[in-house]
Parts: sequence; C-alpha cells; structure tokens
Amino acid sequence: MNFKNCFKMPSYQNMVLCLIVSYLRPHCDSQRTRPECHLQGYELSGLARDGDVLIGGMFNVHTDILYQEIPFTSRPAPLTCTRFGLLNYQWLQAMVFAIEEINANPDILPNITLGFRIYDSCLMRQRALEGTFWMLTGPGRPVPNYRCLENQAVAAIVGDAGSSCSIDMARILGPYQLPQISYFSSSPLLSDRNQFPSFFRTVPSDDYQSRGLAQMLIHFGWSWVGLLAEDNDYGQHGVQILHEELTKAGACVAFSESIITSRAYNNAYHVVQTIKHSTAIAIVFFCNDPAMTVILDEIVRQNVTGKIWIASESWSTSLLISTEKYSEILKGTIGFAIHRREMPGFKEHLNNLNPTRSPDDTILRTFWEKAFECKWLSVESVQGSLENETPQCTGKENLDSRKTSYYDPNNLGGAYSAYNAAYAIALALQDLMYCSIGLGPFYLGSCADIMDFQPWQLHHYVKKVHFQNNVGEQIFFDKSGNIPAQYDIVNWQCCLMGSLKYVKVGSYDSSDPHEKHLFINSSAIQWTTGVPKVPVSVCSPSCPTGFRKVAREGQPVCCFQCVRCPQGEISNLTDSVECFKCPWDSWPNVGQNHCARKKVEFLTYEEPLGASLTILCIFFSCSSVTILGLFLHSRNTPIVKANNRSLSYLLLLSLTLCFLSSLAFIGYPTPEKCLIRQVAFGITFALSVSCILAKTIMVVIVFSATKPNSDLRKWMGPQLSYILISACTFVQALLCIVWLFIHPPFSDYNLRTEPAKIIVECNEGSPIAFWGILGYLGLLATICFLVAFLARKLPDCFNEAQFITFSMLAFLSVWLSFIPAYLSTHGKYMVAMEVFAILSSTFALVSCIFFPKCYIILLTPENNSKAFLMGRNQNID
Repeated sequence: MNFKNCFKMPSYQNMVLCLIVSYLRPHCDSQRTRPECHLQGYELSGLARDGDVLIGGMFNVHTDILYQEIPFTSRPAPLTCTRFGLLNYQWLQAMVFAIEEINANPDILPNITLGFRIYDSCLMRQRALEGTFWMLTGPGRPVPNYRCLENQAVAAIVGDAGSSCSIDMARILGPYQLPQISYFSSSPLLSDRNQFPSFFRTVPSDDYQSRGLAQMLIHFGWSWVGLLAEDNDYGQHGVQILHEELTKAGACVAFSESIITSRAYNNAYHVVQTIKHSTAIAIVFFCNDPAMTVILDEIVRQNVTGKIWIASESWSTSLLISTEKYSEILKGTIGFAIHRREMPGFKEHLNNLNPTRSPDDTILRTFWEKAFECKWLSVESVQGSLENETPQCTGKENLDSRKTSYYDPNNLGGAYSAYNAAYAIALALQDLMYCSIGLGPFYLGSCADIMDFQPWQLHHYVKKVHFQNNVGEQIFFDKSGNIPAQYDIVNWQCCLMGSLKYVKVGSYDSSDPHEKHLFINSSAIQWTTGVPKVPVSVCSPSCPTGFRKVAREGQPVCCFQCVRCPQGEISNLTDSVECFKCPWDSWPNVGQNHCARKKVEFLTYEEPLGASLTILCIFFSCSSVTILGLFLHSRNTPIVKANNRSLSYLLLLSLTLCFLSSLAFIGYPTPEKCLIRQVAFGITFALSVSCILAKTIMVVIVFSATKPNSDLRKWMGPQLSYILISACTFVQALLCIVWLFIHPPFSDYNLRTEPAKIIVECNEGSPIAFWGILGYLGLLATICFLVAFLARKLPDCFNEAQFITFSMLAFLSVWLSFIPAYLSTHGKYMVAMEVFAILSSTFALVSCIFFPKCYIILLTPENNSKAFLMGRNQNID
C-alpha cells in the first residue's frame, strides 16, 4: 500500500482519513477487478475514454424519468430515462471538445493525456449518486470508498446540471476534497464552504440571479408577481431569495406555489388554476424545463393566456419547450440566461460527430436517432421502440444540414460553462505538474505527482486557478467557489413557421465597476401583447400625482386605494405614500401636484369694486364741499342762519371728512393705514353725530327758552354747542388713544379664512376696542334720534328735528344692517362692506339734513325768507 501521499495532507484530520481510505482500498488490476469489489447493485455504464488523468462528467442528457410501480415483492427495476435533450447533449460535447482541444495543445499538460468518464444522471438524484460512485470506483457496479482502477483515478468531476444532484454529489466528494465544478447548478446553498468545501461552478449563484430578476421586475414596473418553484433545492432557495428581494424593493408576491416533480403525482392542475385566477400578469418560473413542460401542458389544456412568463436560467434557452406547441403561450417570455460565448471550432466539432466512428458511444447513437428521426437496426432506443415505418439510420446523414436551434449560438450558455469547467481542471493540473520541489504549497515545500496525487492536492490548485480562455474572458473563483455573475437577458420571439428564437435584449453583470448591473434594450423586446408597451402587472393601478396610497385592510401593501390629498397638501410623485403641505405662501393647484403662489388679496383701487367705492367717496365728499360752499355763499339768508349756521358749517366739514376717511380702507393695508383708518373713521363720525346732537339739543333749548320764566335762557349761547361737541368727540378720541396704546391695529396676513389666498388685512388688535368705538357711535346716534324724535313737532320757526329724525333713522338702519353683514363676510368684501356703510350712512346724513335746504336755496329762492318760513310753520302748527 502507498501511504506516502497521506503524509502530505495539510491537516491531521485529513491525513487520518487518507490513511484509512488507503488501507481499505484494494489494489485491483487495471483490466479486471477483484471479487471483493462487487456488491449488490445494477451494472452501470457511461461514456468513457482512457487517459493519464481522468476527468469525470455528470450530464443530464435525458431530462425525464419513467416512473414504475414498486410492488415490494421483487427487486425494483432500474430507472428508465426518457426524453432526450439535444441541448443537454451539447453540454456533454462541450466538455469532450474542451478535453480534445487541451490534448491537442502542446502548451497545456505536455505528455499528459486527459481521459474522461461521463455519466447520464437524467437529472435524478439517485442516478447522480450512482454515477458519482461509478466514476470514483471504476467497475460497472460501484463500490463506495473503493477505487478499483489502478493509476486511473478521477481527478475532478464536472457536473451536475441540477442543484439537488450537485448537492448530493458534493456531500460525497467534499470529505475527500475532490474538486467538483458544476456548469449549471446555481443553488446558493452550494456556496457554503463548510458543507461543500470542494465545490466550484462556472455558472453564477442564484443569489445573483434572484437579485437580478428582482431588479428586472422592478425595472418593468411589475409590483404584483406570481412565483412558481420546483420542489427541489434549486427552485425553493431561488424563489426564497427572489421573494426577499422583491419585498425589499416594495413589490408584492401574489402567490407562491411549488411544482411537484419528485414523484409521479404532480399538482399541475392546482398550479395552473392559481395562475388563471390570479390578477398577477408577470409569473416567474424557477424550475427546470421538464417541470416546465408539465405546467405548460396544463396551461394549454386550460387555455390560460395574457400572462408574461419570467424565465430562470435553467429553462430560458430550453430546446425542450421552445416548440411550436407552446409558441403562442411562450412568445414574449423574458428571462435570465447563462452568459455564453461562441467557442471557436465547437460547431465544427458538433458537425463531425458520427456514430460510425464511435460504435460504443450509445449516447451518440441515441442523439443520432433523435436528430434525424431514424432508428438503428437491432439497437433499441433508450426512449423506447419507434414506429415500424421509421427510417433506418445509416450514419451518412449530415448534421450540418439540420437547421435546428441545436446549433443556435444563443443556446451555448451551458456548453460554454462546461467548456470553462474542463479548462479550469486542466489548468489546475498544469499548475500542479509545474510545481517546483522545495517551493511547493504542501508540507516542507513538497509538490504533488501528476501521475499519483490526492484529490485535496488538486483542490488546492483549483481554488487558485485564474486564466483567460480562448474567447478572451477571465475565469477565476472567489472564496465561495463562484465566478463573477454575468447573465444574458433573452426574449422569446416568434419566427417563421411558428417556432421561437431567443433574442438577447440585455445583460446583467454583478462586477460592473459603476454598479450599473442591469442593462435592458426595451425597444428590442417583443411582448406577448404584440405592442411595444410594457404589460402592466400590479395589484392596484398607480396613484397619480395629487393622490396618496392607502393600504387595503388585510391585503399586501401593493394592494391599495388612491385617496385625494387633503386640502392644502400635494403629492408630486406617482404612488406617493404621503402628501406634503405647501409653504405658507403657496397653495396646491387644481391637480394638487405642485404648489402655486397664493393670490394676494386686498381691496385695490384698480379692481371694479375698489374703483367704484373710490369714485363714490370722491363724489360724495365733493358734494358736501359744494353744499358747504353754497351755505357760505348764502350765509346771510334765513334758511342758512336758522339753527346756528356755524354748526352747519362744522357738520358739513365733518361729513366731508367722513367721506374721505373711507379712502384709508382702500389700497394695500400698510401698517400706517391700519393705525389711522379706524381712528379716523371713529373720530370723524363722532364729530358729525355730536354736531347733529348739538343742533337737536339747541332746538329743544330754544323752544323751551321762549317760555316765560325759563331757566334755559342762559344756555342759549353757542358755547353750549361747542362744549357738547367737544365733550362727545373727546370721549371717542380717548377711546381711540387707549386702543392705540394697548392693542393697536396692525397689518396681517390672513391664511385661515381662505387657505388658497393670502388676505392682506388690518388686524384690529382688540375687537373689544373696535366694537367699543362703534358702539359709542351707536349710542350717540340713538340719543340724537330720540331727542330729535321728541322735538320733531316743536313749534319753532326753523325746527330741523324732523330732518334729523329721518337722518338718524337712516344712519342707525345702515349700521344695524352693517353688523351682521360685516360678520358674515371676509377679506376685501368685509372691507368693502365697511366702506359702503361709511358712505351710505354719511350720505344719509347729508341728504336728509341739507338737501331740503339746498332745494330752497337753489330752486325756490323766493321761499328763502323769514316770512315764508314763519308762515309755513304756522300752517304746520
């Protein structure tokens, strides 16, 4: 027994394991095996070629298994593989092509010939385990932990395609650290170096694929997605990561179903019913193409249309399902495909295949029957007997004439990965062979012997392999045994005669230095709808700007209803979760999607309302000044001299000021205007009403003083009138001064009354003070009205009490009506209401008191005499 290599192990545990295995392993003749190597089991066979160093290969050339009843009364029959995969056979030939290319290259492994042992796993875990033992042990019947072929040990294994099969293989190969490089297994579990220390792959992990698929779904706006996964490690872990990534991105999963393929029973009907009744349009399939065919057959039967199928890399370029039978369903499919490059000379290698040159290659014979729909005489097809009328295979058929997608460069993803896997093993062997003794990586600088090395020694070199392949791409493995993730994004488009072709429409590269991992040429995509617009797959339509999303109770966050933003708030993004308040000086537009500057409102001179009031103010003030001029001109006439003409002059002057005080209410409410306008209004009106009250009281005093023995004679002078006017006006002035000192009015922006406007107004500061001066005016007017009413029939020659009574009645009516109108209006209309009250009440005083006298002065001057007035009064009496 040769134990010397065991002492080169890097760890004590591996050295002990090596010694045990070396002790148990019998020395078998290279041409025949010893009896103790035969255990109960089936005789296995595969594709083999001798060489100095062997490389194993596990390929699922067949893609399905014929299930049989197990009676438990006899030994179960061997598993029967069905449905030959043309594309999968291409993968196998890519490994063979790489090995032949390496053997023909004098710069790689000179004087060393690589051989291979390739087994068809049919994508079944049982057959994958059987094939692994067959490669490792040597004879037709595998013997675990034994190697029965001397000097032809398998150095490494390429395969398998299915993640579940690769996991089972890795659990066997891992303890020996025998390198395993898969060309299609993408399960994230295989990146765990504690469980699978010797597993590598030339295809990216599904961690990257799931993230890339999630980015692609979000790129197209598909937030309501259905997920279907095969019931194996590949499907379940892939869809789990995709689910997490979609959730992080804010998308939702409408449903998640498993496709049962691990037993004869399948749940295709239930799965398709779920698809059919779901509102999700985008459906992601994380499964292999055999599982996909089961679902597609049921989809055809139930006539499910209008869906967008999202393909994982395991079936995105499948020849098995890209047939005319499924073309109407699958057109528009988009998905990730293994990054592929066309290998120089590979097509010629495929065209040169011929069973007549390899009579023992049963897989090639089966491929020939499938490719040319013929049958070899006396050779039973692996897929069962063909019809009697099937033509005979001759071996003279020309593969180059078969215009099938088997030769489509777009389908080279798996083949390219298998090609790189074979090269990675060969270049690792070359590094092992060129090791310099004393500078080696093993114990005391030792090296391994290319003709007699341990698996863990090659594993050391596989970890460090880094090379540029024949198409110029860099191949290397990270610490988890993965290569940098690169995917092609393919779209299934219709060709002539109803067939489908795969068109590259984008790419995904995890190593992009600018972090622009995803690139999609949307204009090159053909959707199933036949229009260039991207189909919509959402639970709820997008909320437009001006609305916000409100989740529906008990449903995913992607299912929501759109609610208009509250008053004063906007949303300027679609699908906004929140609305935002506008700045204080802005207000939402009609669509509530942006803030517009608020309209500033105040009573201006330019607008019709303000202009009209200004014209009335000027006209009325001019009228009162005209009347004053008329009275001054007629100052010596009886009608003017009656009832103290000096009071009439003062009253006309104060009424003019009342008219003019209204101008302070029109225009921009500056702080100065706010301080003087109510004060001016209050004092001028107090002066006017005080003058009228003085005139009324003087009428009463004059009438009473004419009686004998009256004590009022001493009050008949003008001093009483001026004292009364001064006292009444002073009280109002005092109230205004207290108001200005305690709570003065100020210019203010009113944002409460009309939120969409900025109402510039004068804040009265103290409403009590405002209503106080207005109430004081009302008190003076009421007293004046009562006195005038009582004195209206006094038999005085020049009694004005009647006119004053009417004027005070009009004055009080205006201001009593003003109070509810003022309180019910806002903004500039409230100001206009006060201006109108000032003008109308002042005009009522002017018209009721002075118009009759003007009439006499101007139109009936003959009546402007003492005799006429005396006679008139006598008639009245």
